[in-house]
Amino acid sequence: MGGKEGAAVATAAANGKSKYPLTFWEVMGACGVVLGFLMGLVGVYMTMPASDYSFLKLPRSLQDLQILRDHLENYTSDYTVQVLIGYCMVYIFMQTFMIPGTVFMSLPAGALFGVFKGVALVVFTATAGASSCYFLSKLIGRPLVFSLWPDKLSFFQAEVAKRKKRLLNYMLFLRVTPTLPNTFINVASPIVDVPFHIFFLATAIGIMPAAFVTVRAGIALGELKSLGDLYDFQSIATLFLIGAITVTPTLIGSNSE
Repeated sequence: MGGKEGAAVATAAANGKSKYPLTFWEVMGACGVVLGFLMGLVGVYMTMPASDYSFLKLPRSLQDLQILRDHLENYTSDYTVQVLIGYCMVYIFMQTFMIPGTVFMSLPAGALFGVFKGVALVVFTATAGASSCYFLSKLIGRPLVFSLWPDKLSFFQAEVAKRKKRLLNYMLFLRVTPTLPNTFINVASPIVDVPFHIFFLATAIGIMPAAFVTVRAGIALGELKSLGDLYDFQSIATLFLIGAITVTPTLIGSNSE
């Protein structure tokens, strides 16, 4: 069985490499998505009041994030819809194109909207962004995945093939625990034939614990000294416990077959 799976991966890898680089229409499709996001952000910007928006940039440190939070608090009460749309578009854009730093986007959700609304917002945007990445990867991602992560892809494809009957449990486990990077899961899932409905459910449910931890920390954003303060031992242990619970039915089923 292992030989067949290895041969399938090798064949897919050969096909993926033969498609690299991307075709003209694949590049145009990706550019069209980027253009759509940019037009939406320009529309949000044009409806905001005249002001100095030099603070509007993707935060790369806690200091940048605290400055962004302080400014956005002044606008959220009067321009809630614009802030929400702008937040969602930036978050989804980052998820779609694998831009690192979404943790910096999750933190202000708690500071601006509170825990429950913040968690709902982060789960919605993260799931929408992951879904957008899934479909974009289905269109143009195959050569990129084989080029960037050949070993991870072989491992992921073999694990998915073994757990077809309880794939949702396995995908939940991956979302809850850092076994594989979320960015890789988003891009590789359509390549290894993870059905979208399973991908969607696992994403929406699996990211809730981490979203809760991050959003709750965002309420005390001014007290954070580093990103390491987000996840204490108790938080990490809880996430692994949830992950173990989700994957247990899959492990039992695999052993019984």
